[in-house]
Amino acid sequence: MFIPSYVKLYESGELKRRVQILEKMLESCNICPHNCGVNRLNGEIARCYSGYKPIVSAYVPHFGEEPLLVGVNGAGNIFFGNCNLRCVYCQNYQISQNWKVEIKNEVTIERLAEIMLELQDMGCHNIGLVSPTHFVPQIVKALYIAVENGLRLPLVYNTNAYDSVEVLKLLDGIVDIYLPDIKYSNNENAWRYSKVRDYVKYSRLAIKEMWRQVGSELLIEDGILKRGLIIRHLILPNDIAGSEDSLRWIAEELGTDVTLSVMAQYYPTNKAFNYPLISRRIMFSEYAAVIELLDKFGFENGWIQEFEESPDFYRPDFSDREEPFKDRVKFRQTTG
Repeated sequence: MFIPSYVKLYESGELKRRVQILEKMLESCNICPHNCGVNRLNGEIARCYSGYKPIVSAYVPHFGEEPLLVGVNGAGNIFFGNCNLRCVYCQNYQISQNWKVEIKNEVTIERLAEIMLELQDMGCHNIGLVSPTHFVPQIVKALYIAVENGLRLPLVYNTNAYDSVEVLKLLDGIVDIYLPDIKYSNNENAWRYSKVRDYVKYSRLAIKEMWRQVGSELLIEDGILKRGLIIRHLILPNDIAGSEDSLRWIAEELGTDVTLSVMAQYYPTNKAFNYPLISRRIMFSEYAAVIELLDKFGFENGWIQEFEESPDFYRPDFSDREEPFKDRVKFRQTTG
């Protein structure tokens, strides 16, 4: 029976040491590549508008993830507020960019630990940490408490990949499943549409570190993913994502046996209508072009979101905090 790797770290005392190192980093915050340098232990805020307490916007059994994560009972997703990106087309903008509202969703470290245990009690197959980057120290501290009280689910690190390699190395043996996006292959587009600098460098270094930790092979038990790496790529209109360059990099640096999840769920929302090149849904020709690239580079493992779904199918409503996602998302498996 699978036992998450963090249990061994807890038993050896290493998990407690990691908590201390990570929390110290909040004194002059360098948790993500923004390197703001503010003292978040004292409640100072900068780019992510987040002080010490984690912001939990919603936590739910989630059925919109890849099949190996969802299973029968759903992924136990915890949605953290105040993402460290500011994507103008963000589908979760209600929680990721509305910090004046989200501050009311601050929770204590102890409460975050309770949420993890509640999701386990609901029968969820994992704990999905959605937009966790800027709250890694708080998450690991909550994890320590939750392990003491019986948490035994794998952790899913669901990230935009604008992560610090130093911090990711401190997550080695804590996170069993990495679920990063690879959003852009062009830094100008990353700045224009997500307001971050050097995204290509930082995201590729981060994904390479995640791959170093868990490799390409997926550990699956009873149809549920327990350990591994799935790289997501969202198709954007007018190839703003630079899909070919990103897929080429993955093929050359990580290999074609890596598991990919190609997503067709883009629809213009938030501020996207102010940017002409992304102010529409993707066309089928754009979708088909990316699928052809999978064949071109020889990728065989993973999933492709169905194109024909209505965009409203993917639209979360965080005004309903208990059930912002109500349906399963349709994926078709490539192979394997």
